[in-house]
Amino acid sequence: MRPTPKMAIITIAGALAYLALPVFGWGGITAYFADTARTLAVVATLVMAVIAIFSGGNISAGEREDRDNRWVLVAFSVLSLLAGFLPAYTDRLDVWSIDGNTIRWIGLFLFVAGGALRLWPVFVLGRRFSGLVAIQPGHTLVTTGIYSVIRNPSYVGFVISSLGWGLVFRSWVGVLLALLMLPPLVARIRAEEALLQSQFGVEYEQYCARTWRMLPGLY
Repeated sequence: MRPTPKMAIITIAGALAYLALPVFGWGGITAYFADTARTLAVVATLVMAVIAIFSGGNISAGEREDRDNRWVLVAFSVLSLLAGFLPAYTDRLDVWSIDGNTIRWIGLFLFVAGGALRLWPVFVLGRRFSGLVAIQPGHTLVTTGIYSVIRNPSYVGFVISSLGWGLVFRSWVGVLLALLMLPPLVARIRAEEALLQSQFGVEYEQYCARTWRMLPGLY
């Protein structure tokens, strides 16, 4: 999908502004980029930001939105800002750290894998994927591919990438912040399910009966 110049500028500018947080937390550009894994985390973030521009995702309220769920966006924003700065800061101070440089590479793998899983469903849904809990024009259920197994693959990717980001900095604080993402994430999932059930009725109920929210066999 062809992106608009405005969306491209906003996305790249947002990614660069966010990446300034860990660089500042680590004490500056030279100090931050002295480590290969941290450097590649920045590269991966920028690559995923460029890819996301072409996904078709949006923040449209569409035809009908659950506005009561917007508090989740505030929670995600606060936790994301903390995750941008604190893991890098504790890494620099070497406090609350997970021993071993290998953990950085494990974190980088999880960050990239989770990011890919986060973006894949956005491309599948296109304009139906919104940052808000909303029904978009011409909204239809997707029940094939990865959606035939789990209903929220993008959220699984979000959790994995958040955990990976913390591990890139060997940070227990980063791990904790990733876990703190779960309560608002579950709240968002429940709000989406209620909205989709009201929109699609029995069709959505039958879909839920044969799939899992995030983890097959567990949740």
